[in-house]
Amino acid sequence: MSIAARDFRELRLDAMCRNFGSLNALKGVTLNVRRGEFIALLGPSGCGKSTALNCLAGLLTLSDGSIWLDNTRIDELRPEERGFGMVFQNYALFPHMTVRKNIGFGLAMQNRPKAEIERKVDEALSIVRLKDQGDKLPGQLSGGQQQRVAIARAIVIEPPLVLMDEPLSNLDAKLRLEMRAEIRRIHELIGSATIYVTHDQEEALSLADRIVVMRSGEVRQVGTPEELFARPAHADVAEFMGYRNQIRTRVSGAVSAMTVSIGGVSMPATPVEAMRDGTAIAAIRPSDLQAAADGAISVTVDSAQYHGQEFYCSGRAADGTELYFISKQRMTKGDTAKLSAAPNRVLVYAGGH
Repeated sequence: MSIAARDFRELRLDAMCRNFGSLNALKGVTLNVRRGEFIALLGPSGCGKSTALNCLAGLLTLSDGSIWLDNTRIDELRPEERGFGMVFQNYALFPHMTVRKNIGFGLAMQNRPKAEIERKVDEALSIVRLKDQGDKLPGQLSGGQQQRVAIARAIVIEPPLVLMDEPLSNLDAKLRLEMRAEIRRIHELIGSATIYVTHDQEEALSLADRIVVMRSGEVRQVGTPEELFARPAHADVAEFMGYRNQIRTRVSGAVSAMTVSIGGVSMPATPVEAMRDGTAIAAIRPSDLQAAADGAISVTVDSAQYHGQEFYCSGRAADGTELYFISKQRMTKGDTAKLSAAPNRVLVYAGGH
C-alpha cells in the first residue's frame, strides 16, 4: 500500500487559547499526541472541542498559545500548508463532481501528476471499500457511502493528522456502528494520528486510545477509555461518562472506610478526591445500582423502560432522592425496589453543597 501518513513523532498543543470577544472558548488547552494515536475530544455542546479542532485545522486563529508538529510551529501556517486531512459532520462534498474527482481534489490542488492522482484515488477507493462507486455523484450515494468518500478525500493526501468533527452524527444507529469500525480500521491502516470530536461517550470509549474530556473550554481529564470509565477524576467528568446518579450527600469516616448517606441509608463508598467529613457528591452508574432482594435502599418506581434483557428504571427513596437503576426483573410504576451497589462503584467527590 502506498497511501500512508506522513512521518512525525508528536503533535503538541501548548496552552492553546481562543477568545470570541469576551468569551473564552479555549482556556490554555495543552496536549501531546503521538503518531498513530487515536484521540477523542469528548464533552457537551459548547465545551470547546470543535473550536479546538478548527484551531488545529487553521480555520480559526489562536488568541494565545501555540501548536507544534515536532520542531515546526504550525499555528501560523495557512490551513493548506499544514497538510492535515479534515472530515466534517456534513461531509462537505462537491455535489457536481464525481466521487473520484472529490477524492482527488486535494491532490489536484497540490498539482500532483495526473497518473499519481489516479493511482492514489484508486487506492483510497479500495481502502474505503467504494471501488465500484467512483463515477457516481455524491447525491447518488447513501449517507454512509458519502462519509466514506469524505474519509477517502482526507486520507489520500497522506496527512500526518486526520481531524474528524462529529462525522457520524448524521447517520442512523446501524450505520454509526458500522462506520465506527471502518474509521478505526482505516486509522490503523494508514498510521496517522486521528483527533475525533464527539459528544457521544460510547463512541469515544469504543474508538479512542485516549479520551480528552472538556468542559467550558478546559481539559478536565485525559486518560484511556478504561480509566475514564472506571475512575473519572471529577464529578462533572463522572456525570458525562454515564454516572447519572449524582447525589449530594454527607460523608463520614476515614479514607479506608468511608460511608455516604443515599436515600436515607448509610452505604460504604470509595473516595476519588481528597475530602473531609461533611458534604460531597456520590456518583453511581445506573448499571451499578442494581435491584436485589437484599438491597438496602428502598425506592418507589416512577418509570421503567424495557431495554432487551433488563429494565432501565427511575424511582424515589423515602427522602425524595431520585435514583436511576437497572432491574433484571420486570418493573412497573408504583412497584417497590430494593437497591444495592458495591462500595467500589459508589464514587465520592468533593464539592457538595
